[in-house]
Amino acid sequence: MSAPEKNSVTERLDALYEFDREPVTQDKLQGAGSFIGMYAGEHVAGTEFVIGPLFVAHGVAAIDLFLGLLVGNILAVLSWAFLCAPIAVRTRLTLYWLLRKITGPYLTFVYSIVNALMFCFLAGAMISVSATAIGLPFHMPMPQLTDLYPTSVSWVVIVLVIGALFTSLAILGFEKLAHFAAVCSPWMFLVFVAAAVAVLPTLGCNSFGDFWRVANEKIWTGVPLAGQSKFTFWHVMFFAWFCNMAMHIGMSDLSVLRYAKKWQYGFASAFGMFLGHYTAWIASGILCAAALGSVAPGPIAYLGAGVAGVVCVVLAGWTTANPTLYRAGLALQVATPNWKRWKVTLAAGMVTTTAALFPALVMRLLDFVALYGLLLMPMGAVIFADYWILPKLGLKRNYAELAGLLFSWPAAAAWGISLLVVFMLPIEIFFKGLPGWFISVFLYTVLSLLIQKKSSVIPASEA
Repeated sequence: MSAPEKNSVTERLDALYEFDREPVTQDKLQGAGSFIGMYAGEHVAGTEFVIGPLFVAHGVAAIDLFLGLLVGNILAVLSWAFLCAPIAVRTRLTLYWLLRKITGPYLTFVYSIVNALMFCFLAGAMISVSATAIGLPFHMPMPQLTDLYPTSVSWVVIVLVIGALFTSLAILGFEKLAHFAAVCSPWMFLVFVAAAVAVLPTLGCNSFGDFWRVANEKIWTGVPLAGQSKFTFWHVMFFAWFCNMAMHIGMSDLSVLRYAKKWQYGFASAFGMFLGHYTAWIASGILCAAALGSVAPGPIAYLGAGVAGVVCVVLAGWTTANPTLYRAGLALQVATPNWKRWKVTLAAGMVTTTAALFPALVMRLLDFVALYGLLLMPMGAVIFADYWILPKLGLKRNYAELAGLLFSWPAAAAWGISLLVVFMLPIEIFFKGLPGWFISVFLYTVLSLLIQKKSSVIPASEA
């Protein structure tokens, strides 16, 4: 009986990787509802319990927060809809396989490793988020904004246990967990809002008319906590736009939106942006102010919603960490195609759990998310230029595949040089993504023009 059971698990895991090297077929395309649920589920999540309080800690003024989130989230939705979704529905390929056609297998290998590590670190932050909730009944010392290393033995033990649990579930239950996350998301959103409303009276807000005064005087005061830099409208706007830079202009969501019947389904991202990255960030910021500046997700959620808040934090970390681990496994699978599926995810889980031991990962989540998007963004610019710009110049798409190249120097140079330039720019990391994208597009286009015009590998008349 044991062999058939093992085979059934293998078959279930293998089924999750359908169309990893070929376009999605018409019979597998999904309607708009699937993408509304997915984006709402993924962006009302564990990160929201951290990012909202960090805006408070960095002294964002109320007007800057509300306007910055509005503009930034609109720009993020437009990036999904007009940059990522059209390419996704035309190619119907995963990010990794399309990139392989453009850049060759060697550069795709390097990109996949970097991508997997970034996903592991993000999932590790979510394990840390859940640990702050599970540690409450054990009176675990909570990490503070300035903590870099593990703060107690109890923190290490709880993180290791949660990491093992999340990794095991990611190996054995992807499909059920995805359904579970979709079911939990509406409830988690309601807990965010209810907890924030519940603590408003403690801040002196007893009516709707009091809110704006209290928001300016006690929540988003414009004064950062000691040791924290001052954030403005521009910080908020660019962070809201680019916190998912890897997904939209970085093209990671090609792997998701390739299942969309129409490119317009990219607008479904609005449900994630305005339920999660607008309302939930505001709600968690209110909780942070009520907790007198504490940014640990578990305690602030317990303050606002009691046990329900604690459960919400655990589930939010869980429902974010598991699909993130799945994506890390998918990226590693590209780099290690001969590994068994469960071994790939186990390796990702071990890296993730190790990263989660360090509170700095979650306490500096704003910086990490900005860095994560920045590192992966240039390849999205390469895909954009390859698909839209090169044909207009009489050049070929997917040149590495057509010419049988193992490594694309134009793509590698665009990635490396654009990052080198933007890291040298004397501006904060939140602002580096926009110039970096244009630099990458320019470099890849010019270098492709030089190489393809000189090449005799493919006849000039070939499309």
